[in-house]
Amino acid sequence: MPSGLLAERVRRDVEVVAHAGLDLDNFLSEALLSIQRAVPFVGACFGTVDPATRLLTGTRKSGDLAGRDERDHEWGLLEYGASEATTFTRMADVGERAAGVHLSTAGHTDESTRLREIIRPAFGYGDEARALCLDQGHLWGAAALFRSTDERPFQAEEVEFLASLALFMGAGVRGGLLASLSASAPGDSPVGPGVMIVDEADAIVQVNPGADRWLHELALGGTGTSPDGVISSLVGAARRFSRGDWPSPPRARIRTATGLWLVLHATPLSARNGAVGEVVVTIEEARPPEVVPLVVAAFGLTNRERDVVSLILQGMDTKEMGLHLHLSTWTVQDHLKSIFEKASVRSRRELIARVYFDQYVPRLSTGVGPSGWFTA
Repeated sequence: MPSGLLAERVRRDVEVVAHAGLDLDNFLSEALLSIQRAVPFVGACFGTVDPATRLLTGTRKSGDLAGRDERDHEWGLLEYGASEATTFTRMADVGERAAGVHLSTAGHTDESTRLREIIRPAFGYGDEARALCLDQGHLWGAAALFRSTDERPFQAEEVEFLASLALFMGAGVRGGLLASLSASAPGDSPVGPGVMIVDEADAIVQVNPGADRWLHELALGGTGTSPDGVISSLVGAARRFSRGDWPSPPRARIRTATGLWLVLHATPLSARNGAVGEVVVTIEEARPPEVVPLVVAAFGLTNRERDVVSLILQGMDTKEMGLHLHLSTWTVQDHLKSIFEKASVRSRRELIARVYFDQYVPRLSTGVGPSGWFTA
């Protein structure tokens, strides 16, 4: 249980690294080292999510769990295919910033399918504490901390302390995304979408050449570890969508280690051939309208500043923006100054390049067509 002085020191340390401009991996490394001083754990798994859809976009593991990806596929199916009280999406829905499985089940941890079927038998952990990473009303990621079966379960005071870090952790994850936008130049994009079919037994039974290429891109490291959990989380959510228990066909935007933004979709298939539970997953290069809102959200802009950025991307000058937004040119200039500072740029040209990055800048001169993609 963290003492008052220790808790305050750790909380301050996490706040500092959250605003230090670190990339995601370095932020998580520093933050988890600090948190472990107050809330000890033997292993940790951190999942990043698409803030618009809350679908998994990658996992990063540390401690005893580092490099252990063999059960990611099953985990993704349970995390997004079931409605357990301590799933990340359910916690976000009810406003619960942190939770412990032992606490939430009153000690009956076998009530948690995740703990009973995966965590305890595969890894030897007896309890799990989960904490959300929230910023500006969006879920950006979540952490899962584990203790072995011979250790004391996470206590209420520890879970409460983890909840107090939610906004700092959210700011750090959002900032980590922002810090990585120019970290690498994108590679060549293969032509055409990747398509894979997942059968009712959760096995990938068909893939096209594009899917093999895109899965290779994801496996290079942009998602942190194996992409199995990302794919299975989409499949699990698609099955819930088919039952009316998920709001829309699931999709997630992911940036690979080579700098490409991808968008992944999953859709349940109709049972015309007698098969039930089949899901088609598509992977393709993300179009600018799919990526721009995520990048702009990472800047931490106000609603009015987002309006200004939208008009900048449409090519409007300061006077035109003022007329469109019913603002004086001086007020528009103030907004531009704030936007440039938050985006770490010095001009509109740099801002446009930072929003679209290298993936799209070479094609900007061709213009964007009605489909949201660049014209030939």
